[in-house]
Amino acid sequence: EPPTLETAETLFRGLFFNSERYDLSAVGRVKMNSRLEQETDDQLRAIGDVVDDLTSGNPMDRLICGDVGFGKTEVAMRAAFVAAMSGVQVAVIAPTTLLARQHYKSFAERFRGFPIEVRQLSRFVSAKEATATRDGMAKGTVDIVIGTHALLAKGIRFKDLGLLVIDEEQHFGVSHKERLKSLRTDIHVLTLTATPIPRTLQLSLTGVRDLSVIGTPPVDRLSIRTYVSEFDAVTIREALLREHYRGGQSFYVVPRLSDLREIEDFLQAQLPELSYVVAHGQMAPGELDDRMNAFYDGKFDVLLATTIVESGLDIPTANTMVVHRADMFGLAQLYQIRGRVGRSKTRAYAYLTTKPRAKLTDTAQKRLRVLGSLDTLGAGFTLASQDLDIRGAGNLLGEEQSGQMRDVGFELYQSMLEEAIAKIRAGEMEGLSEADEQWAPQINLGVPVLIPEDYVPDLDVRLGLYRRLSELSTKVELEGFAAELIDRFGKLPKEVNTLML
Repeated sequence: EPPTLETAETLFRGLFFNSERYDLSAVGRVKMNSRLEQETDDQLRAIGDVVDDLTSGNPMDRLICGDVGFGKTEVAMRAAFVAAMSGVQVAVIAPTTLLARQHYKSFAERFRGFPIEVRQLSRFVSAKEATATRDGMAKGTVDIVIGTHALLAKGIRFKDLGLLVIDEEQHFGVSHKERLKSLRTDIHVLTLTATPIPRTLQLSLTGVRDLSVIGTPPVDRLSIRTYVSEFDAVTIREALLREHYRGGQSFYVVPRLSDLREIEDFLQAQLPELSYVVAHGQMAPGELDDRMNAFYDGKFDVLLATTIVESGLDIPTANTMVVHRADMFGLAQLYQIRGRVGRSKTRAYAYLTTKPRAKLTDTAQKRLRVLGSLDTLGAGFTLASQDLDIRGAGNLLGEEQSGQMRDVGFELYQSMLEEAIAKIRAGEMEGLSEADEQWAPQINLGVPVLIPEDYVPDLDVRLGLYRRLSELSTKVELEGFAAELIDRFGKLPKEVNTLML
């Protein structure tokens, strides 16, 4: 018998998780091993949202959007603890081995003394350990497993997976995420990111996914001073020396392996008084781990690395960042890299350098200009919103994660779907005729209705204005919007007046 609308609804809304299954007293108990002095209001709100989701009776699909260093991992830890103490397994997936290793150490330290078995699965562990971990996951003796893409392998089995945490989701493709969700159709999914990809942000803004924003910085956190300029040896030398003399450490990030030699020569010639260590993803796991631990322990002044440092590394003493050939990085990538510094109460500095006298593309110039202007705390969500306007939301019903949809937007699709379901329920089956399937709206007002290019020249600004205008619903809001346009761009053209009728 083919599935009916009712059976589909029952499946979707079925009580995948019994609210009584979750031990909510665990939320308070997990604080005992925490280094966190006081949660911010936004953190508490996000933790409350997650706990409500866990006990709602429906699978959670929540995005936690918070700036780098604002405490997203803390929210994930609370959720993982509640799930593990309630008898279900937790999988935490990170984009890099270094970040997975750091999460493993944090989780293991935090949950010490509790009956929770925390294991990691990445290239940092031996084949024997990996086999033991996989067996424990299948038998249910491993409560929390933290890993990289190794968790996506087809041989991975869980006895009772209940919560999936995806850290830095912008690094994963759609196929990766769908593979994870296919492990079980009824798992809770918690996604963490500072700069969500356009499609993820659009899905959250339209209500398809739940969204919690952590916009409050930790107490006494200072913004990062950002400088964008051509490479200048004197400036970079002074920046690295200043950090050294105030007792701190520095990152020097390059876009390609082939650039490491050039910067090594620069450090040896210009800064012989500083010690440095090189790290990149093609090193043997043991060697990379040793070098990162040595830098973390303060044995070196400078970490010269590729983008392996991009995600989530937390070294409070490192507060100067130099990026070589910043024009070769993406906007979200630069933002994440910059976020490796400024994770304590010390003022941090970021220097984004470009090749001297080289002509940059318009896109690269725009990226660097945007990043230079976003030097306030909590700017990640703003950056992601601009990215959504510029790149488009992608195909919300398919696999493209950015780009403009050629057909209907998701809001219209949602409205059409609701209308069709209402007709089916009312017995109006003819409402889904072939004519309806080929429906294409055509609106012709006979007058131009737009924001002219000569009134607002910048395309990105125009797109942002259209988006804001579409969200206004009252006369007072429209009048305020019109007043803002007059103040920013001058007298309203006839086309804009018509648009706002």
